[in-house]
Amino acid sequence: MRIYLYILAGVASALIGWNLGQIFIADFGLLKQVSEIVLYPCIAISLAIGMVMNEIFVSSPTRPKLSLKKSPLPVIIAVGLGLLTGIVAGILSIILLLPQIPVPAFLVRMISWVLIGGSVGFAEGLTWRWHSLEAGNKKRFQKRLKNSLLAASGASLVAALLFELIRIPIGQMPTEFKRVEEPIGISVLGLLLGLALSISTSPSYLAALRAGAGFEYTGEKYDSIDSSITNEEVPYPAINNSLKFVNKGDSDEIEEGLSIQLPEIAKITIGSDESANIRLPGTPPEAAYLELQKREAFLVPNKNFIQTIRINNQPLKKNDKVPLKHNYVLTFHTLEQQYGQDEKKIYRFVYYNRFLDPQA
Repeated sequence: MRIYLYILAGVASALIGWNLGQIFIADFGLLKQVSEIVLYPCIAISLAIGMVMNEIFVSSPTRPKLSLKKSPLPVIIAVGLGLLTGIVAGILSIILLLPQIPVPAFLVRMISWVLIGGSVGFAEGLTWRWHSLEAGNKKRFQKRLKNSLLAASGASLVAALLFELIRIPIGQMPTEFKRVEEPIGISVLGLLLGLALSISTSPSYLAALRAGAGFEYTGEKYDSIDSSITNEEVPYPAINNSLKFVNKGDSDEIEEGLSIQLPEIAKITIGSDESANIRLPGTPPEAAYLELQKREAFLVPNKNFIQTIRINNQPLKKNDKVPLKHNYVLTFHTLEQQYGQDEKKIYRFVYYNRFLDPQA
């Protein structure tokens, strides 16, 4: 579905930009003699806006109001980059097509298309910073920007080559068929841009655990109900230095709503032991461990404490490892009642099988 949405957005945006350019040139007579200066900016702006808005809405499909709220600044950046690059591409085309400069027309078109595609990819990668908390990771942002730029530039180059091949049979057709030459070429450009960006910007398939019930913040280091028990005597839910949160600094304290980023391949222990990767006070020393493989994850319970673990609110009946799927709810019960409470405390996580943006 993601690929189809990107392709549809790419083709629609490209054709909208081309048609707007034709309206300005043909209907308003704007710069007819140097039409590239009008046409290329229209196409570049439309494609940049289309790809940026598509990414914002695809990232938060169930929150259209939030997507609209986040969109103004990315759209302004997309318009600015598209306008600037489109004008540069148009001026460059006019200069290179002068009789005094012996540059083949097909090569000029290829250069212009690559510039337009590159600006679309750069706009998509750059504006990701303003609508994604995940972009707070500098390395991930730089990688995303680089991937978007290279993918879009490469797709534009391929589209330009395909367009030159398409022009050969169209050139042998009657005049009325030649009129669809440019719209077909622009559609191919939008299609390949959408396809390339849908792949280069696809979600990273890294596991994450989002903290839920049981991790409510009640003050510095989780003050106990019993005031006679100090914070030093009551350990708090935490991660060790082998893990980190998606959108928090160097703190090790687990709080409701925070997502724990998990390695691609690893064994992550969960329990009350101080050496556990995810420490949950009151639970067995090692209640279970997560076996993380490429695009797969399994919960392996401790056979002596399977009664303290629930998956999707269903108790475990045997100690076989459980394959985890997206949105699975993992619940860990403490062994004893906690500090005067009538019920045993629980800790609840939601497992994600891909690295979801917390804003989504």
